[in-house]
Amino acid sequence: MSPATLPLPGSRPATLIAALVIIMAGIKLASSIVIPVLLAFFIAVLCNPPVKFMERLKVPRIAGISIVIAAILIVLTMLVSIVGTSAKQFTRNLPEYREQLETEFRWILERLAERNIELNADLLAESFDPGAAVSVFTNTLAGISGAMSYLVLVLLTVIFMMLEGPWLGRKLRLILPDPTQQMRPVKRFISSLNHYVALKSAISAVTGLLVSLMLWIKGVDFFILWGVMACLLNFIPNIGSMIAAVPAVLLTVISQGFADAGLIAVGYVMINMVMGNVLEPRIMGNGLGLSTIVVFLSLVFWGWLLGPVGMILSVPLTMIVKIALETTPQGHRYALLLGSTREVEEEEKGREE
Repeated sequence: MSPATLPLPGSRPATLIAALVIIMAGIKLASSIVIPVLLAFFIAVLCNPPVKFMERLKVPRIAGISIVIAAILIVLTMLVSIVGTSAKQFTRNLPEYREQLETEFRWILERLAERNIELNADLLAESFDPGAAVSVFTNTLAGISGAMSYLVLVLLTVIFMMLEGPWLGRKLRLILPDPTQQMRPVKRFISSLNHYVALKSAISAVTGLLVSLMLWIKGVDFFILWGVMACLLNFIPNIGSMIAAVPAVLLTVISQGFADAGLIAVGYVMINMVMGNVLEPRIMGNGLGLSTIVVFLSLVFWGWLLGPVGMILSVPLTMIVKIALETTPQGHRYALLLGSTREVEEEEKGREE
């Protein structure tokens, strides 16, 4: 081997990093195509169990797929109707809410002035402008709504994927050198994804119901809208519940004052603490086996790469990377870095034995 062809020290990591950068740039540029395909893939994976269940009941696969797609369309239509109507009314009421907010601030400034604390009223009013305060919330919804503009493409892709599903498994068994071993990570991912999304959906639905009930008891406007948003944004790890709380708490400040808004904020915190930190870990166990910091960093990374849809899919997408790393001896150590504390303890115990 001539010196010109000798691999330079450290060239392999540099090559891998360069390849990853190129791949990420390509995904970023092709996000308008990648996002609907990713959505279709995950929806197809989640829809497959009910279709297989109906097949066991002697229902033809095409009929089962049609029933599932019809159910999805009905649910989406109801959600779009509820959210769209309430959001339009909320937008129309924004000028009125701003006037009420300025009245609240003037009262606070008067109380502070009595104690010789002078603050800039214009600066405070601008900082707590209702339109600015809900900008994160509305931008997130806009991104999700933009993804839903691909609805026809997504549903068509889902149908074709589900029709091709049984044949794809047979094709992979024919072309893979060791189909039993190499199909195991795929089956593990699909099983973990179904487990995660089914339980996460149930927990998010209960969270949305509790939020709607709390806001209805307190007489907050658009309580159904905020409950639906709490349910949907609960799929975004770590920050989703905080984003969902912003408009409801702000609206309570405007309509009922700071004292009631504080109670609503405490209610949001209590609901999310019980559902997210107590109930969810006990029901889901270790979930998909990712550490807390990895879940948060994956939220930031996939959100940057794919927008709000990437935030929602951040956990499953990171799990794909983790399972792919676990399939090779070289990648196993990197997969361990992404894993939960339970996996680290099991690895340590295995090495001691």
